[in-house]
Amino acid sequence: MPSVSLEPALEALRSGEIIGVPTDTVYGIAADPMQRSAVERLFTAKRRPGIKPIPILVASIEDARRIAVIDEGAAATATRHWPGGLTLILPRVVDLPDWVGDSQRNTVGVRIPNHAIALQLLAVSGPLAVTSANRSGADPAIDRSEAEEALGDSVAAYLPGRGSGGAASTVVDLSGAKPRTLRKGPVDWAPS
Repeated sequence: MPSVSLEPALEALRSGEIIGVPTDTVYGIAADPMQRSAVERLFTAKRRPGIKPIPILVASIEDARRIAVIDEGAAATATRHWPGGLTLILPRVVDLPDWVGDSQRNTVGVRIPNHAIALQLLAVSGPLAVTSANRSGADPAIDRSEAEEALGDSVAAYLPGRGSGGAASTVVDLSGAKPRTLRKGPVDWAPS
């Protein structure tokens, strides 16, 4: 795949704006999770209630460890399924800001996408809060043009491309005593 110019998107992220990015599931919108106002922009653009946490996409398991506590079992699951369409709900690291993940449950959703453009961006930007590019309750955008149609100029920059899976990720909660599947998706997951 030819290289994509990331600079406009990176500049927007540094400025606390949101950007459009293709992933291995659907086309998404992303923000710097460490900037509270940027995360709030994601909720506003989607018209999504602020009580539903936004997952964090990362480029590597090392990056995931900056966000989440990854024990041996979680590391084995991540190694088996990442990069890919599996979001793991894990305990948050101690110094994570309250607005990242679910501060009530002390958890955060994290995954590594299997998409060249998303990985190229994440390798430079670091972890990003990413959610589907659509208004809350509407079908997720599959590509840049659908995202632009749905969200317009509430998104500062759109990277080219399309989501390669078309379905939201499988979500598995590994934060409790027993693993639980919270949302079925493209990865058939079962505890090992």
